[in-house]
Amino acid sequence: MIEEGSKSGKATVEKRQLFMEMRAQNFDVIRLSTYRTACKLRFVQKRCNLHLVDVWNMIEAFRDNGLSTLDHNAEINVSRLETILSSIFYQLNKRLPTTHQINVEQSIGLLLNFMVATYDSEGHGKLTVFSMKSMLATMCGGKIVDKLRYIFSQISDSGGTMVFAKFDQFLREVLKLPTAVFEGPSFGYTEHSVRTCFPQQKILLNTFLDVMMADPPPQCLVWLPLMHRLANVENVFHPVECSYCRSESMMGFRYRCQQCHGYQLCQNCFWRGHASGPHSNQHQMKEHSSWKSPAKKLSHAISKSLGCVPIGEPPHPVFPEAAERPQDLAHPTQLKPVSNNMNDTILMSSGAPTSTKSSTLESPSRLDEEHRLIARYAARLAAEASNSTQCPPTDLSFNFDANKQQRQLIAELENKNREILQEIQRLRLEHEQASQPTPEKAQQNPTLLAELRLLRHRKDELEKRMSALQESRRELMVQLEGLMRLLKDEEQKAAQTGGSPHSSPSHSASCTMPMPIRSTSAGSTPTHTPQDCLAGVGDDVLDAFSQGVPRNLRNDLLVAADSITNTMSSLVKELHSVDDGLEDEEVNMRNGRDKVSAPRHYGNRHSTPSF
Repeated sequence: MIEEGSKSGKATVEKRQLFMEMRAQNFDVIRLSTYRTACKLRFVQKRCNLHLVDVWNMIEAFRDNGLSTLDHNAEINVSRLETILSSIFYQLNKRLPTTHQINVEQSIGLLLNFMVATYDSEGHGKLTVFSMKSMLATMCGGKIVDKLRYIFSQISDSGGTMVFAKFDQFLREVLKLPTAVFEGPSFGYTEHSVRTCFPQQKILLNTFLDVMMADPPPQCLVWLPLMHRLANVENVFHPVECSYCRSESMMGFRYRCQQCHGYQLCQNCFWRGHASGPHSNQHQMKEHSSWKSPAKKLSHAISKSLGCVPIGEPPHPVFPEAAERPQDLAHPTQLKPVSNNMNDTILMSSGAPTSTKSSTLESPSRLDEEHRLIARYAARLAAEASNSTQCPPTDLSFNFDANKQQRQLIAELENKNREILQEIQRLRLEHEQASQPTPEKAQQNPTLLAELRLLRHRKDELEKRMSALQESRRELMVQLEGLMRLLKDEEQKAAQTGGSPHSSPSHSASCTMPMPIRSTSAGSTPTHTPQDCLAGVGDDVLDAFSQGVPRNLRNDLLVAADSITNTMSSLVKELHSVDDGLEDEEVNMRNGRDKVSAPRHYGNRHSTPSF
């Protein structure tokens, strides 16, 4: 029970997270409801990473998840909706570079909770297919003309004419978005919304686009084109000072008063209703989404007066009015291109018998540039071949020449693609050859290699032992020097008192004093008796430090030092003999049939340590 309670509490927090973050942005201070609604929906779009998903990628996701064959009024549960959103965002991460990857789980959670809160306020746990398509097609990224063309394909019949009942259903669904961000009183649905948008009886595609992209657009959807304009001007820079906040530059929109000369406001000041001096909020303001220098404005005005610049440009390209047969998107080469503008557009139908006209982009994850070109020209050839039977005989020669040129272009592109594939294969083989071992390494004698490694290991041990003995010898010499200084002092005292230095108690104590010598097998310096420290050095040294009879200890210490020096010399000779054997083995391996590569050097092998 505690676990279930914690899960429900977490779900409640996740549902409120997006709305809490939106309230923290303080959008409610914007005095105009149109800008306020557009800013809120733009925030939701960016927070859920929907601005990174193009409208054609969204249509492809609908088709891949089987939504194209479902009726608009069919219901899907929340779990399937989550699966669809997962496929959308995981495919998005595949298209993005590794440095710009998004948090897929967080994006799915935020968007799913927003959609459920918007379209399932009663808590049934189900959404209609048309609700989901309308919301995602409206809130995703891409051009507004592409979105409107897809929406028209969903609300029109097979003859390419808009069905008013379907448009009314679309308005009901899309106007739930402003209501979800608490702007329902300004942009709520009414029964007269359809007729206020389209008083005509027959609405075709171009008429639909003219009305929706007009200036101003229909009042109930005025926030939709503004949201796209906000996305386009987010990074626009205006090198102009704001007349209210005195900011030396502006980002986004710029507003210029039509009555006050030189009075300009940044978007934050204008949205909040700020005014100063003789300017008033009642004055008419002109919105600018770009910056033009005075010289550019003058040249544009001169060109316009001379007729070099068209007075008015259409807000969208003109599309054919006749309805086209929906294409089978399972075979990209069968797509029929529509070339009524500079970019070849490809029809992407949602599967329903509607008048979907075309699509501007293919999915970049499917084909590379060469394959897309080949598919386009192959589709154009197929379309022209099907229409060639209906052409008059006078056009046969023209069509034949055009087909010949297109076939030549396709052949060139295929040859280029073939060369690229061969180059990729060659680079892959070179990489594999570089990563494989060389023949010399493969032909090495394992016995000789084992002996070589053993000799190197023995040489390393001898070098370590020699360095340890050198350190011990240095410490012994220091101690011997101290003992000799003590002996000298005792002799001087004995000479002054007339006694013997060997019978002095202090001297006998110094002879039996333990001497600290570093052990060669450990890094510590334990204290041993003279017999343990000088084991293996020489009999004379042992006699000098073990016997209690009076002797000349100066001579004994010198004998001990000579014995240590002889031991070090023998160790150096042994090291040189091992080093010579190692070099002989390397020479034999180098000159033999195995061709063993030269071993690594360990410094200057013939250098003799200085004592």
